[in-house]
Amino acid sequence: MWDAFPEGRHVDLRTGVPEDDRVAEGGQWGPGRTVRAAVIVALLQGANTAQPSAVACLRLAGARISGHLNLAGAQIAHALWLGDCWFEEGVDLSGASAQSIAIVGSRVPGVEAGLIRIEGRLDLRRSRLECGSASPFHRRVTALSLINAHVSGAVNLSGAEITAPEEWAVSAGGLVAEGGVYCQDGFVAHGEVRLLGAQLPGGLHMRGARLECPSQRGVALALDNAVASTLDFSDGFIANGTVRLRGARISDNLTFEGAVLNGPRDGHGPSLAAPLMQAVDFDVTLARPPSSTVDLRGAQVSYLHDNEHSWPDVVELDGFVYGSITVDEAGERREAVGRRDSVVHRVAWIRRSPGYTPQPYEQLASWYRKAGHDDDARRVLLAKQRHRRRTLPPAGRVWGHLLDVTVGYGYRPWLAGVWLLALALLGSLSFGTHSPTPVKQGEGAPFQPLVYTLDLLIPIGGLGQRTAWYWSNDSLQGLAYLLIAFGWVLTTAVIAGVTRTLQKN
Repeated sequence: MWDAFPEGRHVDLRTGVPEDDRVAEGGQWGPGRTVRAAVIVALLQGANTAQPSAVACLRLAGARISGHLNLAGAQIAHALWLGDCWFEEGVDLSGASAQSIAIVGSRVPGVEAGLIRIEGRLDLRRSRLECGSASPFHRRVTALSLINAHVSGAVNLSGAEITAPEEWAVSAGGLVAEGGVYCQDGFVAHGEVRLLGAQLPGGLHMRGARLECPSQRGVALALDNAVASTLDFSDGFIANGTVRLRGARISDNLTFEGAVLNGPRDGHGPSLAAPLMQAVDFDVTLARPPSSTVDLRGAQVSYLHDNEHSWPDVVELDGFVYGSITVDEAGERREAVGRRDSVVHRVAWIRRSPGYTPQPYEQLASWYRKAGHDDDARRVLLAKQRHRRRTLPPAGRVWGHLLDVTVGYGYRPWLAGVWLLALALLGSLSFGTHSPTPVKQGEGAPFQPLVYTLDLLIPIGGLGQRTAWYWSNDSLQGLAYLLIAFGWVLTTAVIAGVTRTLQKN
């Protein structure tokens, strides 16, 4: 390896026999396959000068690395590629500067790379990283630490298995990965994956990844206040713990298409916590319903895509703002408006939110209006008033029922016409079969049952019938008084209902 480094030649210590080259059995490899970590450090620090006609590069495969590979604070001017290696101790790259680093298909007891600066890429594909010592940045045991690291290329963890039970599998708060972070192709994390405040212009890609969080905190993935172009949790992504996106800002797609969100094992935390999250396209067409709460309070998205498996029994929707909704049915997406059961389905969705809050109803009604479905918007606002009625004291509930029956809280004013027609018909038939007594003999207009009934029902003004006639029959006089009372109640309800529709409440 010492002679190969100046020329950038590949040194392969593998035997070619699969049973003998298993990295998991690397602790049994003998001296012929053992390379001291100090030698690697010396070469990368210029111990063997590069040839003028070649580009120096350390490329080593199938080796057992003995000792501590300590490159903390080093200026690494040469590319480093280690494949299918077994490390006795962890790797320390904290504060280092490098061109590109690849530790592929290897077993490493912890990688500390806080504050590292890499001009190229960081490649840890198919490696098994196990929890090592506590990180100096947060004093927590971490298998992979990238605190405040800056990688100009991509961070590739596809196919890797990172294990830190009850601890942090990945701690990458403040990470800047311009080329994105890739955790695909069977990536597995045992322990919390933390990317708080990460800057990911190239996105975070976790298609088919599995996150296991056995800790009491129950958080599988924490992306609080992260900024990314894309967050891809699709195609069989599984999270056995909370996925937390509090305050995250996604400039393009946030997708959970075909994902499974199981939430914490004890059921005491949400499956998805995304309060104040912002995204353009939010796809929550899951493979099956989340096992616990989905929290979208204060979140804002332009496009929402859901399906029959998207929502658990409890969904926090207060402050959630969206521009449009599409529904996935049998693999085909279509606008949610215009469907026969659209309003019923969406109101039931809102009712999954605990307690009563008006904003989810107003947001849904606003969406229907923008889509040109004003009737559906009124149905939503009527459902809002009926939900609100449950929170009122008994007197308020009685008045609410009256407003609902008479004018539909102002959103069904035609009900007042139905009541007026029914009462007018009742009065006309009842009064038309009898003769009233005039108040003053020989004065007033002739008795007309329909006009008389309308005069009783309309409390304002007069048609000259109510004051000109009275009934000696007690039952008919009682009916007259009852119609007067109904008229006042109906008029008051109409005024209250119309006033309510003109106010934002």
